[in-house]
Amino acid sequence: MMNQQERRAFVESHRTCIFGFQRKLGPPSMSVVYYVTDGDDLLVSTMRERAKAKAVRRTGEAALCVLDEQWPLTYLQVYGPAVIDDDIATAVDVMMKVAAIMSGQTLPEAARPIVEAKAREEDRVVIRLRPEWTVYTPPVHLYAGDDGSKMQHGLAERMAWR
Repeated sequence: MMNQQERRAFVESHRTCIFGFQRKLGPPSMSVVYYVTDGDDLLVSTMRERAKAKAVRRTGEAALCVLDEQWPLTYLQVYGPAVIDDDIATAVDVMMKVAAIMSGQTLPEAARPIVEAKAREEDRVVIRLRPEWTVYTPPVHLYAGDDGSKMQHGLAERMAWR
């Protein structure tokens, strides 16, 4: 199992997650997004009129399922209050960082005006999740030639972020 420090390191060293929120009507919604960190906060860029932003405004909370991106799959769920940050400079900063994640290289500062224009065109905002607690689910391995008789499934462990 992961301790608190290992959970923080897991979140800081990954980049994709499933963003979950409660719809007004119907089942919860989920979408795969990139995220960046800002101290303890997890930041997600989205358009103001997307359902994610509307739900955060309505409920004041969100959940991220941070993905390991390697097999066997490990993931860490992060829960907490969330707010919408309308500051255009923050939106551009997050978009620049996400573009670097997507491209594998830092964008030159010369790209900032182009990114800002796109942020304004798409009416971008930032969802700021302030983690309060996490749930870690360890991977379950089944090795070649293993009949599965030794495979064990444990229970996920809830732990405070701080």
